[in-house]
Amino acid sequence: MPTFANNTETVIVALVLWALLLLVCLAALRSALTVFHGKPANSFAPTGLDLSPFGQRLTRAHANAYEFIPFALAVMLFALVTGQSEITDGLAVWLLAFRVGQSVVHLVSTSVIAVLIRYIIMFIPQVAIVLWWSVNLLNF
Repeated sequence: MPTFANNTETVIVALVLWALLLLVCLAALRSALTVFHGKPANSFAPTGLDLSPFGQRLTRAHANAYEFIPFALAVMLFALVTGQSEITDGLAVWLLAFRVGQSVVHLVSTSVIAVLIRYIIMFIPQVAIVLWWSVNLLNF
């Protein structure tokens, strides 16, 4: 069992696993539609618009994850490579919590209040954390 030296290392792996979990869920949904409902495997819309409302939300939650995670991973990897992970360690777990929270809220609802929660309470803090890390890592 691997041992992680700090929160940054742990969260890097956790963010990848979270995105992978969303991908596996989406693949399972599409596979079930192909196997049990005869939907051609090559007919799925990349936007998920041809799926149920939950399938559409799952597609977007997965896309949100892979659209944002590279920024967080790049900054955390930079911190590790340059020996500055003390800058990212303190907020790394919060970043993970906000990322998972954003996905979960997305999976549950697309109501106006859910979208506002996702954006204001879950997404903006992720961006703020990565920006704060970037500024501190580059010593601006």
